[in-house]
Amino acid sequence: MTVDATLSRSSYTGAAKALHWLIVALLIAQFIFAWTMPDIRRDTPVTTLIGLHFTFGVVILAVAAIRLLFRLVRGVPEPEAGIPGWQETSSQIVHWLLYALLLIVPLLGWINADFRGMPVSLFGYEMPHLIATRAPGWQWTGDVHGLLANYVMLALVAIHVLAALYHHFVMGDGVLRRMLPGR
Repeated sequence: MTVDATLSRSSYTGAAKALHWLIVALLIAQFIFAWTMPDIRRDTPVTTLIGLHFTFGVVILAVAAIRLLFRLVRGVPEPEAGIPGWQETSSQIVHWLLYALLLIVPLLGWINADFRGMPVSLFGYEMPHLIATRAPGWQWTGDVHGLLANYVMLALVAIHVLAALYHHFVMGDGVLRRMLPGR
């Protein structure tokens, strides 16, 4: 990747901000669907909430892939001046783990739906199957999907949000402001 003017800016681009906040909104909706839908068991029918959960999972996967590609091509702003190295390293680790989970969690959910014979649709269009129904060796995907989403992702999101708030209210630097819309 070549260094260009986008890397020397102190703020994220409008597109990066839009993708970030779109993922935030999608994740909020997704967790509401997940926590209010019926528990998925062997013969659970696909209800409206389950269908919405599947649809939003596919959308999150697509938006996260676009966001990651955008980040890889355009880069990110330089770190704020005065940020300790350990904080910058921690920030990068949390960001990359969140990107990984934004890809892995929906894929595991999709695979689990396929394993259970449940159609995954994107606003009514049935998506291709990633594995066959009851394919041997894939029964673990639902449990790992839930654990990663409900514990690891939520913990990382909490760390991400708390760090941004710490920088804004305690440190008084521009870390949070550079991701806010309209800045």
